[in-house]
Amino acid sequence: MPSNSIVSPAPPAADTLSCDLFCAVIDNFGDVGVCWRLARQLASEYGWQVRLLVDDLHTFARLCPALDVALTRQRIDGIVVEHWHEPAHAGDALAVADIVIEAFACELPPAYVAAMARRQRSPVWLNLEYLSAEDWVAECHLRPSPHTRYPLTKTFFFPGLGAGTGGVIKEKSLDDARRAFESQPVARDAWWQAMTGAPEPAPEATIISLFCYENPAVDSLLEQWREAAEPIVLLVPEGRVSGALARFFGLPSFGAGTRSERGALRAHSLAFRPQPEFDALLWASHLNFVRGEDSFVRAQWACRPFVWHIYPQADAAHLPKLDAALAHYARTLAPAPRAALDRFWHAWNGAGTPDWADFWRHRRAYEARAASWADELASVGDLAANLAEFAKSQLK
Repeated sequence: MPSNSIVSPAPPAADTLSCDLFCAVIDNFGDVGVCWRLARQLASEYGWQVRLLVDDLHTFARLCPALDVALTRQRIDGIVVEHWHEPAHAGDALAVADIVIEAFACELPPAYVAAMARRQRSPVWLNLEYLSAEDWVAECHLRPSPHTRYPLTKTFFFPGLGAGTGGVIKEKSLDDARRAFESQPVARDAWWQAMTGAPEPAPEATIISLFCYENPAVDSLLEQWREAAEPIVLLVPEGRVSGALARFFGLPSFGAGTRSERGALRAHSLAFRPQPEFDALLWASHLNFVRGEDSFVRAQWACRPFVWHIYPQADAAHLPKLDAALAHYARTLAPAPRAALDRFWHAWNGAGTPDWADFWRHRRAYEARAASWADELASVGDLAANLAEFAKSQLK
């Protein structure tokens, strides 16, 4: 069967767990990005029969070019994908799965909830929450919430960076793939040629990936990078920050394939790539600017220093979340690099002007911490493994 085809959900084998994962795309790519990674991992590593119901196929297709936005149901990478028409649609055949996941507090269709209550064995119902490093997450993780009308209980499942949480997504093959990329110069040079049309930069260059929301602080950083003592190569996935690059280089646009230089800075605009290809960008760079949730998590597994552009919220509600992540990540740093990291992250998130020299003089400390942090984070367990273990315990 081709990877993308019209299908009807087949009944799972007696020993196969089925999972329905509901995703409402609120903004950007984070919601469906997390759900798509989780769906693929649950299917490939745990053998679950997964159906992903998504309300915005056009956004999803940016991450998954194999998706046909004209189809209401299709199979991609072993996952049944349905276009979810909120609020009435719940699958043409109302077959309730063993495990039901509503991602990021999206509201399940009432007809589907009623069908859950009629099921002979109640499904495991999980509300997959947004990632947060705050202390209260461990207290709320796996907290039950009985339904007010039906004999059903929903359990809150919180991703997190510390013990007692659900952890974050990490495929079993990820570390091996990173090490293979790092150890194979031919593969790396092929990647550079494919992405930029140029060979891998000389060792003295600092390679930076820039994936962020619109950010007024980028103008100052571009100026500082232009005046840097050593060459800086900037890799910029085409998107919301492209306009700032165009202004800086005096170009009408900075679309995919554009290359421009000013002073010590050379910048390449990269075409938007399918989700599984994003990790190589992080591995190819010495420093990664990332945003939201999905790329934030991937940057941590890349074992490279990174800077997080957290999704801004009203009344600065996002800043405690930024500070909580810093508290985990910077915990073992010496006072000077820890203070510089704090200043730079906060400046990048709107509190002042980022000072590149003050930050990057601690490069070696940040590189060492990036590697040790990945090991520390792995001790929490990955999200899919923790979720699968909990779900199976509830089905016994």
